[in-house]
Amino acid sequence: MKIIKYPLKSDWELLLTRPVFDSTILEGIVQSILFDVKKNGDSAIKKYTKEFDKVDLNDLLVSEDEFFEAEKKVSADLKSAIQLAKSNIEKFHLCQKEDVKVVETTSGVICWRKSLAIEKVGLYIPGGSAPLFSTVLMLGIPAVLAGCREVVLCTPPDINKKINDVILYTAKLVGIRNVYKVGGVQAIGAMAFGTETISKVHKIFGPGNQYVTCAKQLVNKEGTAIDMPAGPSELAVLADGTCLPEFVAADLLSQAEHGTDSQVILVSTDGNVIDKIIEELGKQVALLPRVDIAMKALENSKAILVKDKEEAIDLLNEYAPEHLIIACSDDEMLAEKVINAGSVFLGNFSCESAGDYASGTNHTLPTNGYAKAYSGVSLDSFVKKITFQKLSEAGLKNLGNAIELMAEAEGLIAHKNAVSIRLKK
Repeated sequence: MKIIKYPLKSDWELLLTRPVFDSTILEGIVQSILFDVKKNGDSAIKKYTKEFDKVDLNDLLVSEDEFFEAEKKVSADLKSAIQLAKSNIEKFHLCQKEDVKVVETTSGVICWRKSLAIEKVGLYIPGGSAPLFSTVLMLGIPAVLAGCREVVLCTPPDINKKINDVILYTAKLVGIRNVYKVGGVQAIGAMAFGTETISKVHKIFGPGNQYVTCAKQLVNKEGTAIDMPAGPSELAVLADGTCLPEFVAADLLSQAEHGTDSQVILVSTDGNVIDKIIEELGKQVALLPRVDIAMKALENSKAILVKDKEEAIDLLNEYAPEHLIIACSDDEMLAEKVINAGSVFLGNFSCESAGDYASGTNHTLPTNGYAKAYSGVSLDSFVKKITFQKLSEAGLKNLGNAIELMAEAEGLIAHKNAVSIRLKK
């Protein structure tokens, strides 16, 4: 982890750059796979599953027997933990439901807005070395609460043609039964375009590697909505002398172990705090099973010493982290100044892992600086909002003259006539 002391504000943009890769060749590869899936459906999916995952599939859909067998293999303790997380996530997302509010904007003119579920949604759940069953909770629960009519879940199979047992248990627990053994770019293509087996959806959710992220962005250009542009996971920590260095180090490593292209940022006004945390990093990283991944991510990471907390918050708002931990004595006061972040964790005991799994908030969050304009996934992500209005005869009389004048001023006489003809009647 590089240490940078008192950087000039003019250097922040370069200092806060994320790890980058050349996407030119990547886009060409991804586009060719998507085109093949669009044209050839299931046969293309099976071809790429054999090529990339080394699995020769007959059936893409997970059977009821496979759900049943998976449930038996998940320990009672883990089931209990997942059920606790499910309860908290449901509570937090259920409170996001909005009542219809009818507003009379002018006498005789009433307007209202109604939330309606997106009919068909697709969820992508990464498999591989870290099968993210927690993401099934984060995406499946709001999809079901919103009332989406069809929820499709795609996740890659292992070498034995099986889906991770905990992913299947969690999918069934939240009410998802359309689970397909498809991963990577081909999964995104299947959900975007539809195949003989997999339904075309209106919006795709979920994290993935650079190929999956690229595929989501490309199908978005062709008309399939996506949750957000999402890249490698990231965490920023603001720490003062009241932090516990071993806690902060553990939090930094919890994100560094995601992938070699992940990034963590430590910001402090105290050089001694930075030194203690880096010392702890060295102790803890050596004990991790994913030590090589975490060490590579730390090469992309920085510890930044600034003159005061006001500058620290300004720098962090410029970075716009996916996750932000404020391990300071005045955490709540500082939190009021945060304007760009995906999710914020306050105090020494609010570890980022709580949000990843069980506190109730959603862990599908904007990365790569997109927190300046995007929100994390919520119940709103699974609905669209339609506005309604009704004008009485008196209501149109009250608005009519203003509408006619505005339409005429814009040179849209048919718009004016739509009012005039009614007023004459």
